[in-house]
Order: sequence, then structure tokens, then C-alpha cells
Amino acid sequence: MDMKNDIIETIEIPQGTDAILEGSSLTLKKGGIESKKSFKISNVEVNIRKEGSKIILEAKKATRNESKIINTIRAHINNMILGMDKKYVYKLKVCSVHFPIAVSKEGNFIVVKNFLGEEKPRKAEILKNADARIEKDMITIESPDKEAAGQTAANIENATRVRAKDRRVFQDGIFMTEKCGKDI
Repeated sequence: MDMKNDIIETIEIPQGTDAILEGSSLTLKKGGIESKKSFKISNVEVNIRKEGSKIILEAKKATRNESKIINTIRAHINNMILGMDKKYVYKLKVCSVHFPIAVSKEGNFIVVKNFLGEEKPRKAEILKNADARIEKDMITIESPDKEAAGQTAANIENATRVRAKDRRVFQDGIFMTEKCGKDI
């Protein structure tokens, strides 16, 4: 037997934060910081609307799948709201055992030179709305968008992934040490 309920989730937008809802795209602005997210929902009957300083997610006769999608959208919006006040910070450490690694920022890329003695530099993209700083052997990624910060950190970590070598011997790379203020 399939039980279907009406689900209504209300998210309060804090004072001082401007929320603009255009179709299924939400933009939050506060003090020069802007975060935009599009919620493309296919084959699901979820209604997103704004009333005053509240965002309302609603589904009539919601199935389990629609319930999951509403909870996911709510989590994304809450992350956007938290990012307006405090940036998401990821820290990565540059580790080199065999060859000295040179890390630099060139435009929208982190460039890793001399990784395992390779002549061709490896590149990792810094996503839009994210900022990267390099200080000696630490790379700090900051962004009001949690996904942009996390994906940029993952891009950097993946760029220095060691393949076809024994990881116990070749321990070179760039590794995440801190994720949103929590040590890994």
C-alpha cells in the first residue's frame, strides 16, 4: 500500500539577505556576496515559491521520491544561507617525498609542476565563486558556495592522484586536511 502525504517545508530567509526566485532558480545576496543555485527537477511534482521572507517547498500527494527531493533542496538552500554569513573553507596540504613540487595559481587553475618528476604540469580548475590561496605547502579554498569549495578541493586532490605506482612508496600528492572547519 502506497501512502501519499502532502509535504510543506518552510525555510526562513534571515534578515538582511535578499532572496530572488525565478522559476526553479534561487539567488541569495547579502553584502556583496551572491550565491545562485538552479533546482532542475524532472518527473517530480515539487512546487517552490517565495512568500515574504520565506521559501516554501510543497508537494501534493508526495511519493517517497518527492519527499527525498524536497529534503535535498531544503539542505541545499540551508547551505546557501549559511554560506552568506560564513564562508566554507577547505584546506589541502602539499606533500612531496621524491621530487619537490611547485604549486602556483594561474588564472582559474592551480598548476602543479614537477609532480613525480613529470615534465608536463598538472592542472586543477578553480570553480567560479571559489577562491584559492597558496601559502608555502598549504592551499586554502574559500567560497560561500559549499559545492564550489568542495569540488575545487576535489579537483586539486584528483589532479595529483598517483596511478600505476605503489601508494606505500609514492606518497606524493596534495591531500585534503580540513573540510568546512573539521579535520579529516
